[in-house]
Amino acid sequence: MANPMSDLHFRFMSLGYIFRDMIKSPKEKVAEAGINPGFYVLDYGCGPGSYALAAAERVGESGKVYALDIHPLAVQAVQKKASKKGLQNVETILSDCKTGLEDNTIDVVLLYDILHGLDNPQKVLEELHRILNPGGTLSVSDHHMEEEEILSIITGLFNLSEKNERTYTFKS
Repeated sequence: MANPMSDLHFRFMSLGYIFRDMIKSPKEKVAEAGINPGFYVLDYGCGPGSYALAAAERVGESGKVYALDIHPLAVQAVQKKASKKGLQNVETILSDCKTGLEDNTIDVVLLYDILHGLDNPQKVLEELHRILNPGGTLSVSDHHMEEEEILSIITGLFNLSEKNERTYTFKS
């Protein structure tokens, strides 16, 4: 497993996300992913859980959200926030690549603000492709990268379906 950022760095990043979320609601970005009640969603690189929790509200009790991160504090933060909100449809995964999920079990993968930091994006994309249902959605956003960069990395296993206001939608 690759080394996660320091605990202090993670805490500062999480604090910054609180302010980000006040300006731009995670619910707006998650809405672009086309998540419906009953969906199974993976938030890959979930950080402190802003998008995972917004997705959990959208999928409802009949759906499920997996929140994956390499950092133990991220997993703990998501668990704590989900419990506080009474969301029982959130499960955390501590990993730097492998999800441990079965083939073709996920409807939507959220890949938000993490693509630029992946050591081996191709390996991650292969794992995401494996777990996505045929025709499943990969929703991507990374303000650290130009559109051409994102498209060159993602296109191959996935096809660009739609460019939204805040995200790119790819299909498997």
